[in-house]
Amino acid sequence: MGNIIVLSFIYLVGIILLLAFNEINYRRFKLKGEVTRKFAHFTATLATVPFPYIFPSHWYILVLALLFFAALFITQYSKQLKSIHDIQRKSIGSYLLPLSIYTTFLIASLMENKFIYILPMLILAVCDPMAAILGINLKAYNGRIKLFGHKLDKTWLGSGAFFVTSLVISLIALYFHWELFNLKTFWLALTIAIVSTLAELVSWRGSDNLTIPLSVLLVLVLFM
Repeated sequence: MGNIIVLSFIYLVGIILLLAFNEINYRRFKLKGEVTRKFAHFTATLATVPFPYIFPSHWYILVLALLFFAALFITQYSKQLKSIHDIQRKSIGSYLLPLSIYTTFLIASLMENKFIYILPMLILAVCDPMAAILGINLKAYNGRIKLFGHKLDKTWLGSGAFFVTSLVISLIALYFHWELFNLKTFWLALTIAIVSTLAELVSWRGSDNLTIPLSVLLVLVLFM
């Protein structure tokens, strides 16, 4: 019990240091808020991947998620932490991230399967920032996607990058999980890549922070 509390405190300190480091770089190098926001998304989400091996109960994750949510709320309305909040578009993604982490952890905990938490978090941590940064910064040969005559905010290059990285991560993760590579491994990884890319494609205002991991989790629950 004591060790878990210490680890929780270490994670809190780590998140605070990460946000401080991000804020310093944002101000010193005058980086775009989108870039520093995605860096924080990547590092913070990736840091949660070992949670199933550290925390025995979802209650610890709930407390951490609530504290993170409160910190985001306070800093936004006090106009602080611009490295996270300084974006032109409207987004609730930062608020949905702690909810996403807790919900995915809770379901994995109830099903007693660590893997269905780990893979969704890996895809959310890596693929989402990859798609966003490439989609925003590379303009040449990179048009916005049209769906049923409606032009989406997503770009071909961004969604393509998301699909490829999701497929690669899924293949590697499933290989190490099952310790073999066969047709089932490939088709499951391909299904995860397609479904998660579609979840990212149709999401809006940052809701992909929730739809991406839950879509991956659903595929794993149905087909593993």
